[in-house]
Amino acid sequence: MNRTVNRQKVLVASGAALAAALALLVTVVLPAEYGWDPLGSGKALGLTGLATEKSTALVAQVGPWQQDRRTFHLAPFESVEFKYRLQSGDVLLFQWQSSAELVAELHAEPDGAAPGYAETFDKSRKRQAAGSYHAVFTGLHGWFWQNRTQQNATLTLQTNGYFEQAREFRDGREFTYAFAPTNPARVSATGQVDPAAQKAGEQQKP
Repeated sequence: MNRTVNRQKVLVASGAALAAALALLVTVVLPAEYGWDPLGSGKALGLTGLATEKSTALVAQVGPWQQDRRTFHLAPFESVEFKYRLQSGDVLLFQWQSSAELVAELHAEPDGAAPGYAETFDKSRKRQAAGSYHAVFTGLHGWFWQNRTQQNATLTLQTNGYFEQAREFRDGREFTYAFAPTNPARVSATGQVDPAAQKAGEQQKP
């Protein structure tokens, strides 16, 4: 008799534990982890948004890792703009230095933005800068430099990242550099290779 009673108690306790686990699964775990909220409990508890939050610790890349080095020569009051095409989430490692102080502006143009629109992230006068840049949207990301001194300036830019294209704007002309999968070649906006690339900002092997 006692064995029967004890067995019934075990079964009841096991059933209660299973029911509690199922209730927790449906009301908390599924809404928070998978976004499935059949009872509406996840929304009531503020758990449904957790399912869409993903870790940003790892960002997978498909294209090859690129290394780029460029040299620009700027006469007094000359300027150059150089930008890389980055996808949202891409990181660009950079270092640049100049023989003279430059007005430097780090900015970006999102895809689909109105002509002339750009977001500025840093603007100052300096001879050098280094760091990492995180693209918060897909588009063109890079620098505008202007030499406002009375002396010639030699500017060297070194970058690393998963970029596939870059663009240079100088003297009213636009040039495009294609990187993947081979070394970049400078071409004009019309698609023709620029024979004078070495003068303004030719690719140099690191």
